[in-house]
Amino acid sequence: MLRISDISYSVEGRPLLVGASATIPTGHKVGLVGRNGAGKTTLFRLIRGELALEGGDISMPARSRIGGVAQEVPSSSTTLLQTVLQADTEREALLAEAETATDPHRIAEVQARLNDIDAWSAEGRAASILKGLGFDAEAQLRPCSDFSGGWRMRVALAGVLFAQPDFLLLDEPTNYLDLEGALWLESYLAKYPHTVIIISHDRGLLNRAVQGILHLDEKKLTYWTGPYDQFARQMAERRAVLQAEAKKQEARRAHLQSFVDRFKAKASKAVQAQSRVKMLEKMETITPPEEARKQVFTFPEPEELSPPIINMDGVSVGYDGPPVLRNLSLRIDQDDRIALLGRNGEGKSTLSKLLAGKLKPVSGKMTQSSKLRIGYFAQHQVDELFIDETPLQHLQRMRPAEGQPRLRARLAGFGLLADQAETVVGRLSGGQKARLSLLLATLEAPHLLILDEPTNHLDMESREALVEALTQYSGAVVLVSHDMHLLGLVADRLWLVKGGAVAPYGEDLEAYRKQLLAGDETAKPAKPVEKPKKASRDEVMALRAEVRKCEERLVKLNDMRDKLAKKLADPALYEPERLGEMETWQKKYAEVMEGLDRAEAMWLKAQEKLEAAA
Repeated sequence: MLRISDISYSVEGRPLLVGASATIPTGHKVGLVGRNGAGKTTLFRLIRGELALEGGDISMPARSRIGGVAQEVPSSSTTLLQTVLQADTEREALLAEAETATDPHRIAEVQARLNDIDAWSAEGRAASILKGLGFDAEAQLRPCSDFSGGWRMRVALAGVLFAQPDFLLLDEPTNYLDLEGALWLESYLAKYPHTVIIISHDRGLLNRAVQGILHLDEKKLTYWTGPYDQFARQMAERRAVLQAEAKKQEARRAHLQSFVDRFKAKASKAVQAQSRVKMLEKMETITPPEEARKQVFTFPEPEELSPPIINMDGVSVGYDGPPVLRNLSLRIDQDDRIALLGRNGEGKSTLSKLLAGKLKPVSGKMTQSSKLRIGYFAQHQVDELFIDETPLQHLQRMRPAEGQPRLRARLAGFGLLADQAETVVGRLSGGQKARLSLLLATLEAPHLLILDEPTNHLDMESREALVEALTQYSGAVVLVSHDMHLLGLVADRLWLVKGGAVAPYGEDLEAYRKQLLAGDETAKPAKPVEKPKKASRDEVMALRAEVRKCEERLVKLNDMRDKLAKKLADPALYEPERLGEMETWQKKYAEVMEGLDRAEAMWLKAQEKLEAAA
């Protein structure tokens, strides 16, 4: 068990934690959330003992091992597999001692301990973790120096997962993973045998891999049971209740103050006036949680072009050697929202570069609209910004004829306000750099926007703002992302990149997720569309009856939801002595909301069947 008791800590005189407490049960998987700058990474450093507390205490069982991902595995001639094996320092030390020990008793102790920690299966476990994170058997035997910084971060993650510390602290672990690696990590963490605390803005990870949410807000810690979506609903309900109570209290305070102001000078009313003054002094102010600051992305609107904007006929593309992708016959229209699926190394980035005009076809015919403008965002472009220039200077170089007010308005449209506009890029946060890169990619109002992992370093509010902006955007979108929440809300077409080909994927994202977790290599292309048979009158009547039953169930569930919401809006329910009762009602509310989601899905399915039959 990890116990955080009444801790306080400040950075340069600014309090980050004041009297914060929380208890993490042994073996629990917990998501640590909070606004950017709230102190989440600082809390990790306090838990690891890298920083000294100003007050309070953090306790855990004696001899507990705490592990986190190093900033980067150094470039060296050591193979990836050996680098991961070396992360288990106890095993390495025991193996070294086994080579030199001469005392029979000590040799027996060493061998017994090696058996206890399953040292002989270590190589297989390390190889399995590396494979899950995208390294095939050949890559595992190559030296670390062969790989870029992003890939070495994956090796660092593999190392800490292999070492299996008692307390695993992960700070944005999916930022350097693709969709397949992120889904593998979700599955791995769900089965991890010890305690895990994850700082993440990946909604899918926080919904599927954790049992609770630790919320750092207003310098305090609050532990909420359940996944992120349940936490978000509960926070919204609590905020609504407290806002209503604050409004009532303000009205009550104004009424009392009015009485005092009117009658404090009258002798006959002096006692009542004084009584109300005391009531005002004793009234504890109700302060609702602050609303998260609204984040924005404002994409410029392109003019409409005649379809298709891009057409390929038998196109092959690659680099210096054999083509990576062959015989592509694809079409993109301006209203398309396409997600590219496929394992790492299959060619998603190659296809993105072909569409962006950064690679030329080696054969076949590729045509595009003569007026087509393309915006391209890739994670490496964030690293290519000029660190000694401000965002304003970046825009001035690209738009020298535009005045500063217009350029500042463009920056504000991407959430970069006055302070950030004048701050050199080297001092901006990762999220602010990503916003600037997205602004530069969309500056010319592109008809086609290609986004390769756009959510890395964006917080939860920024990701939701990006979804909203892409939904309203009138151009085509081609998206590569490990964020399934983003893909599910934005994409309406799925293309599978596999085996040198690109084809429509015939199922949905959830089917693709299950397929990857099952290790099924055979992704299914789109099934041929069969002409439906005309439904009989009896079949249509049965479908109508099914739709009515679904509608009746929706009405009942909505009624139950409203009653439970009213119950949860009772401020008395949140008194300390009623916390157990409050949790019971919250669980019931969560169950009803899950039932409502299922009922809506059933109703939609029944409605679609009826429409198809009719």
